[in-house]
Amino acid sequence: MKALFIGGTGTISSAITKQLVTMGCELYLLNRGNRKDRLPEGVNLLQADINDENQVSNLIEDLQFDVVADFIAFEPAQLERDYRLFKGKTKQFIFISSASAYQTPLSDYRITEGTPLSNPYWQYSRNKIACEEYLLKLYREEGFPITIVRPSHTYDERSIPLGVHGSKGSWQVAKRMLENKPVIIHGDGTSLWTMTHNSDFAKGFIGLMGNIHAIGESVQITSDESLTWNQIYQAIADALGVKLHAVHVSSEFLDACSKEDYRGGLLGDKANSVVFDNSKLKRLVPDFVATIRFDQGVKQTVEYILAHPELQKTDEEFDHWCDRVVDALNSALKMINE
Repeated sequence: MKALFIGGTGTISSAITKQLVTMGCELYLLNRGNRKDRLPEGVNLLQADINDENQVSNLIEDLQFDVVADFIAFEPAQLERDYRLFKGKTKQFIFISSASAYQTPLSDYRITEGTPLSNPYWQYSRNKIACEEYLLKLYREEGFPITIVRPSHTYDERSIPLGVHGSKGSWQVAKRMLENKPVIIHGDGTSLWTMTHNSDFAKGFIGLMGNIHAIGESVQITSDESLTWNQIYQAIADALGVKLHAVHVSSEFLDACSKEDYRGGLLGDKANSVVFDNSKLKRLVPDFVATIRFDQGVKQTVEYILAHPELQKTDEEFDHWCDRVVDALNSALKMINE
């Protein structure tokens, strides 16, 4: 198989890249080359900015692909560019959408590919929906061979997956745990969520590549494991070897008192209970099984981050904000009880 990834070094795509190389795939990555240290041997790098359409067109002028996948498209205009570049050059074009595009709030917690797409809380999700609509129109009217993939919360060894964190990532929450400080969990922590290790995601994705039954289809790829947010934070604390001191705060309050986009990230996504039905993926990729349980995967992540200080990015602004939120709740409780 001959494939081209636009991106290819991010959380989701890096595991796919590694697995494809071991399988002998002729893989090309088109990106700016800022993460060359994350490229496995055997990958063909086409170094360019995908937004420089003329440069990219010249690079791929004599190339044909079985699969082209865009991991970094977020708006329809970017897919319009992709269509101009790859029309007639690939047998399959895969777009990475998002499970956050699904109906929010849900009318049924069980999510299938038939769940309506609608998210009034998050512009990111509405942009992904618009991208899907554009590609489906191309498929129906032009026969452009598209496959839409919807990941949910996918993680790797470089970042601890969380619900509430600052703009610099999740390390500060882990640091608070290590310092025996309280950490914020949105809501009461009992809503259901799904965490998927990127190596498990890669199995499903690779099974869709070159799969004639996936053309024109939308497919979600997640683990089958459902966890409460309380269980997620407990697993992280256990991996760190510390006691969890959780403070539960409503998502609406967090959105109202933070500069972070918690309206989108929480109210439009993580605050909702979701359970994914992966029956369609398993019909298309019969041997797909997500095998990394979250407590196992996050332990690997924690060990990796603790061994790599460069990933431990301190976020003092977020840390102070957490303290203020906890103090405000304690003050309100004290005032009411007086």
